[in-house]
Amino acid sequence: MGLTTSLFPAEGCTTAQVTCRQLPNGNDPQSGVEVRDDILDFVTHYVSNLAVPARREVNASEVIMGQQLFRDAGCSGCHVERFVTAEQGPARIEQSRQIIRPYTDLLLHDMGPELADRRLDGTAASVNHLSEGLANAQEWRTPPLWGIGLTQVVNAEATFLHDGRARSIMEAILWHDGEAAGSRSHVLGYDATQRQALLAFLNSL
Repeated sequence: MGLTTSLFPAEGCTTAQVTCRQLPNGNDPQSGVEVRDDILDFVTHYVSNLAVPARREVNASEVIMGQQLFRDAGCSGCHVERFVTAEQGPARIEQSRQIIRPYTDLLLHDMGPELADRRLDGTAASVNHLSEGLANAQEWRTPPLWGIGLTQVVNAEATFLHDGRARSIMEAILWHDGEAAGSRSHVLGYDATQRQALLAFLNSL
């Protein structure tokens, strides 16, 4: 963001950023920092303890039914419902051994060829399936679902999945393949009432 701290005391200008390199601490870690350590600590503490949105209508019969359908379809195999945070030191006691419900396992899963990342290869004029780090183009980290029900409340134009191809939560579900193909097939077998209950549950998160 262009703010230097004791952790990152230089701007990190590239050779092409002539104006950046001419700033007082362009690439000179000895020229001082813009954000004092105490302010950095305050901001870090604040951001580390931001809460996710509270769930809504958790006792509604449709939401309860939808949660069971979510489990029946095997969605909770990857979108794991509950974790307990690790033991933390005194500086982060407020984050120690907290029950959280992120609905993710934070792991990579093969989501099938249709969800493969297609990026432009810099050495060719065609779009290729490219790997990134240890993940191949079909592997994606399970995204947390907490707060998903407010996505389009915050931004009515918001879309879903890594590239925004899904216009709704149900469309995102139907794009699932690979390791999630069984869960998608299970959801496809639900009738209209069951699908509405599943969406009611997801929108309560």
